[in-house]
Amino acid sequence: MSVALDRTDKQELMRTFHDFAQSRDPALRDQLIEAHMGLAEYLARRFANRGEPLDDLVQVASLGLVKAVERFDPERGLEFTTFATPTIVGELKRHFRDKGWAVRVPRRVQELHLRVTKVVDDLSLEMGRSPTVPEIAQRAGITEDEVIEAMDAGSAYRSASLDAGRSDDDESPGLLGQLGSLDPEMASAERRATLGPLIGALPEREQVMLYLRFYEGMTQSEIAKQLGISQMHVSRLLARSLQQLRELAEDAAS
Repeated sequence: MSVALDRTDKQELMRTFHDFAQSRDPALRDQLIEAHMGLAEYLARRFANRGEPLDDLVQVASLGLVKAVERFDPERGLEFTTFATPTIVGELKRHFRDKGWAVRVPRRVQELHLRVTKVVDDLSLEMGRSPTVPEIAQRAGITEDEVIEAMDAGSAYRSASLDAGRSDDDESPGLLGQLGSLDPEMASAERRATLGPLIGALPEREQVMLYLRFYEGMTQSEIAKQLGISQMHVSRLLARSLQQLRELAEDAAS
């Protein structure tokens, strides 16, 4: 799970949460996010082997972590991990629910579609026939236009699989078989080309820390042990380095 913190580190993190609650300083927010990335990664792995790349799940979990850090109230006396876990898990579950739709549909419309579908099923059983739009609208407590919008949205759900072949040809490779494949190294090569010069502008120790964290996958505690410094110091340096990289990237783009 997340990196185990000793009592001193926990107290320091809680002070940082108090400081962030008062100042809303982005640098403090980034520091808190980095300090708890282990939790996001742990929860993302719980949803692995469900057809989604782990990297994508970690990104989704990280978004949940950001939301949790921004919403956490240290005055309530809760442990942050206790507060953050439901938020991160909820974000992961919404991701899988959204992925069920072949075309991106607003969440409001997705929920409306599910609501209308249930009403249609209930009314069909009660009346022994398909209900009309006005009947559905009355039972669901929505307008007729919303009923029609929800029904239209249903066509975006679970479109034909790319693996499916033609109905008249059992040996058809399907749509996916007719497409070329992307080189998996292309994206990472582009990132390396972009980030390489920016990382080179950082102090040598911070370059090493970034390499150990994001290329070797080491935890903050492992990095701290290797470099002979505290885990909290590693967290601060990583947060500062990421902030510097963002500023350098923005300068380069302007």
